[in-house]
Amino acid sequence: MSIKQNAIDIVKTLQGNGYKAYFAGGCVRDMIMGRESADYDIATNALPNDVMHLFEETIPVGVQFGVVIVLKEGHNFEVATFRTEGSYSDGRHPDYVAFSTPEDDVKRRDFTINGLLYDPIKNEMLDYVSGREDISKGIIRTIGNPIERFTEDKLRMIRAARFACRFNFPIHEKTRQAIIKLARQIHVVSAERIREELEKILTSPNPHIGIRLLDEFHLLQEILPEVSGMKGVRQPENFHPEGDVFVHTLLCLSKMKNPSWTLAMGLLLHDIGKTVTFEESDRIRFNLHEKVGADMAANICNRLKTSNAEKERIVWLVQKHLYFKDAQKMRLSKLKRLFASDGYPELAELCRIDALSSSGDLSDYNYCQEMFSKLPQEEVKPKPLINGLDLIALGLKPGPLFREILTKIEDEQLEGNLKTKEEALEKVKSLICHINT
Repeated sequence: MSIKQNAIDIVKTLQGNGYKAYFAGGCVRDMIMGRESADYDIATNALPNDVMHLFEETIPVGVQFGVVIVLKEGHNFEVATFRTEGSYSDGRHPDYVAFSTPEDDVKRRDFTINGLLYDPIKNEMLDYVSGREDISKGIIRTIGNPIERFTEDKLRMIRAARFACRFNFPIHEKTRQAIIKLARQIHVVSAERIREELEKILTSPNPHIGIRLLDEFHLLQEILPEVSGMKGVRQPENFHPEGDVFVHTLLCLSKMKNPSWTLAMGLLLHDIGKTVTFEESDRIRFNLHEKVGADMAANICNRLKTSNAEKERIVWLVQKHLYFKDAQKMRLSKLKRLFASDGYPELAELCRIDALSSSGDLSDYNYCQEMFSKLPQEEVKPKPLINGLDLIALGLKPGPLFREILTKIEDEQLEGNLKTKEEALEKVKSLICHINT
C-alpha cells in the first residue's frame, strides 16, 4: 500500500470515529503543484490520547504540543491536534499551546503555501490564507504579519530562502523586509536546526539561489560569515573570467545535480581560504589557500555541529580540490592512493564543476577519470604485501619508523615495482641497511 493510501486510511479512521481530520501543510502544497510528497501530516480535532487509543502503534513525541506519530506499514505519520500557540519568549518554542479550530491552526503556521488543509475523503480543500492563490502566483509569503511569524520562530527566515530556492519562487516584499530587519536575531536558533535547513538548501534544485537569498537577507553574514567574506575577493581574469570568489562559488553551486550534503558543502567552501590568502604582487595569488581553507572548513563544521564523518569528508574535499591540476605529473602510487579514497567520486565531481565554472578546461579531470576507469581495483587498493608483524620478525621495534617503512613498501607496490612478499622483505632489509649506515 502506498504512503498516501496509508495516510488516507488514518484520516478515514479518525473521521469514522467522529473527528475532523485533514491532510495538512507540505503534502497539500505538493499535491496542488503536481509533486510527489514523501511525508503526509494530518491535522485533527482528536486529542493526543484519542489518537493513541485509536491506533495500535503510536509514539507520543510531543503530546504537550498535541503531536503524536502514528506508525502504519513502516511509515511514520505526524498527527497533530488543531492548536493555537502563545508568544515565543525564546524565539523558538511557544510559551503555551491551546487546542483550537482548523482556521486558528492554519493561522499559526509559517507560509501561505504551507497553510492548506485537504480532506481526501470528501475531496475538499480548506484555504483560509489564500495559499492556492500564492502557489498559482508562485510567491513565498508569510501567513499574517511577517514580523510576528519570524519573531515566533527565527528559523523561518532561513526556511523562506529554502522554499524560494526549492520552488524558484520570489519572496513577497513585506516578508523579505521583515527577514532583513530580524536577521541578526537568527543566533537564538540552535546550530543543529540551522545546519538542517542549510543542508536542505544546498541539496535543493537551486542551491545558488538559496545562498544568494541568504546573502540578500543579511543572514549569510550571520550564519556563514566566511562565505559572505568571499564577495569582492578578486581573481586572475585569465583563470577566472566569471568574476570574484563569491560569483565563482555560486556558479559552482548552480552546476550541481542531486549532490550529497558533503559534496555541496565541499563546493561551497572549496575556495574559502582565498579570503585570507589573497595577495597581489606580480599577479593575484592565493598561496596555500586549500590548506588554510581546510582549517576554516573544519571550524565551520564544528560550529554547525556536523557529524565527525561529514566534517572529515568536507575538510578533505577542500584540502584536495587542487589535486587534479598536478595529476598528469603524479607518480602512479600517489594517483592510486587518491583513487583508493572513498571520497574520490565526490572529489572528481567537485573538480569537474570547479573547472567548468572557471577556465572550462577539463583535461585534468578527463585524465583522472580515464585512469580511474582503466586501473583495476586490485591495483588501486591491493592487499598489503607485509605488515608490522613482518617488521618485528626482522628485529625492528614498533615506532615511527614502522609507518615510514610500510608506506615506502606500499608506494613501491603501487608503482608495480614489488609484487611478492619476498620482494617486499628484501626491500625492507635494504632500507634498514641504508638507515643504519
